[in-house]
Amino acid sequence: MSYDGKSKRVAVIGGSRIPFCRANTGYKDSSNQEMMTAVLQATVKKFNLQNKRLGDVALGAVIKHSSDWNLSRECIIDSGLSIETPGVDMQRACGTSLETTMNIANKIALGQIESGIAGGVDSISDAPIVFSDALRKILLSSASGKSLGNKIKPWLRMKLKYLKPKLPGVKEPRTGLSMGESTEIIAKKYAISRASQDQLAFESHSKAASAYEEGFYNDLIASYNGIHQDNLIRKNPSLDKLGSLKPVFDRSNEGTMTPGNSTALTDGAAAVLLSSEEWAQDNNLDIEAYLSHIEIAAIDYIDDEGLLMAPAYAVSNMLKKADLNLQDFDFYEIHEAFAAQTLATLKVWESEEFCRTKLNRQSAMGAIDSNKMNIKGGSLAIGHPFAATGARIVATMAKLLNKRGSGRGLISICTAGGMGITAIMEK
Repeated sequence: MSYDGKSKRVAVIGGSRIPFCRANTGYKDSSNQEMMTAVLQATVKKFNLQNKRLGDVALGAVIKHSSDWNLSRECIIDSGLSIETPGVDMQRACGTSLETTMNIANKIALGQIESGIAGGVDSISDAPIVFSDALRKILLSSASGKSLGNKIKPWLRMKLKYLKPKLPGVKEPRTGLSMGESTEIIAKKYAISRASQDQLAFESHSKAASAYEEGFYNDLIASYNGIHQDNLIRKNPSLDKLGSLKPVFDRSNEGTMTPGNSTALTDGAAAVLLSSEEWAQDNNLDIEAYLSHIEIAAIDYIDDEGLLMAPAYAVSNMLKKADLNLQDFDFYEIHEAFAAQTLATLKVWESEEFCRTKLNRQSAMGAIDSNKMNIKGGSLAIGHPFAATGARIVATMAKLLNKRGSGRGLISICTAGGMGITAIMEK
C-alpha cells in the first residue's frame, strides 16, 4: 500500500472515540452497536459529514453477538451519513481497527473509493453467554417440531447440567493459555523484571493524566452515557502501590504480571476518517497526516516464539521495505497489551542474536528513544477495547504529527493468534 507515485496518497483526516471504560462500569448496559453508532455520529459531526455518501465504512468487533452479523451497516444507518454508504465487518483480534484502516486505505490508494471510515468496538460487559451444545440441540429440535408433541419431546432429554453456560474467555485454542499466562512466559524468557513492568505502567498513567490536563484529548473524545474521560487512568499513580499488587497469571514467587502492569478488560469504540487528497480538498477538510505503510506478520507461537512477539517481526519487515531504521521516527505508538510484552519487543530489537537469527538482519535494530513512545499514555492507562485500539492509536498519531508539523510515526500492535500489525504514518 506504500505511496509509490502511482497509487493515491492516503490522507488521515482525524478520528473520534468515546471514553474507554473498565468493563462492567460506565457502559455495562451499552451494546457494541450503541457505542459504535455514537462514535460514528461524533465523527460525522466533527467533520461535517451529514448525509454524505462515503466510499465505504469498515468496522469490527472481537466479541460480538450473532445478532451483530451486519454491525457496520446497522451503525451507518443511524450515524448521520447517507444511507447509501456501504459497510463491511472485519476482525483481526486486537489489531482489528488497524486492519479496517488498512482496508479503507488500500481502496483509496487504488482509486476504488475516495473516502471512508475505519473503526472498531468491543464490549466485555455485553459479552454473549453461550449454553451447552446439548441444550442448543434441544432448543433447535424443539423449534423445528411440527406438532406440540414434537416440540415437547426433545425436552424429555433435558438434564440440569445442560444449563451450565460456556463463559467467554480469551484463551488460545492451540495452547489453552490466556494472553496473560502466555505473556508471563515471555517475561521469563526475556528476563523482563517486575520493576521495569511497573515503571512502564507508572509512566503510561502519568503521561495519560498529563495529556488530559493539557487538553490533548478534548477534540478526540466525544462524551457518551454521561462519561467524559477514560475511567481507567490513575491521575496520581504510585510506584509503591503498583509494587504492592500481587501477580495474577503466575501466583508463585516467580510471577511478575499484576493487574497494574496489564491492561484491564475494557469497553469502548473508536473511528478514523481517511480520504484521498482531492476529496479532503473538495470537502474543505484539513489533512493531519498520511498513512504510508502497513505490515502484518504471524509467528509460530505454539512451538517457537512467544504469543505476542509478532510485531517485532512485522516492524522489521516493514522497515526493510520502507528503507528506514528503527530510530527514524519522531513518535512511537506501541500498544501496551502488557508491560512485559512491550518491554520484550523493545529488548529483542536491541539483541544482536535475535535480529540476526530471527529477523535475518546483519546487526541489531537498536533502541528507541523512550521519550518518544506513547507520549500521551498507552493502553495500560487508557484501556484496551480489543477492536477499538487501532483506531485510537491512528487518531492519536495523526494529531501528534499534525501538531508537530512534520515527522514520521511508527505504530505497532500485537494480537491473539501470534500475529502483529504495524504501520508508518507521515506528516
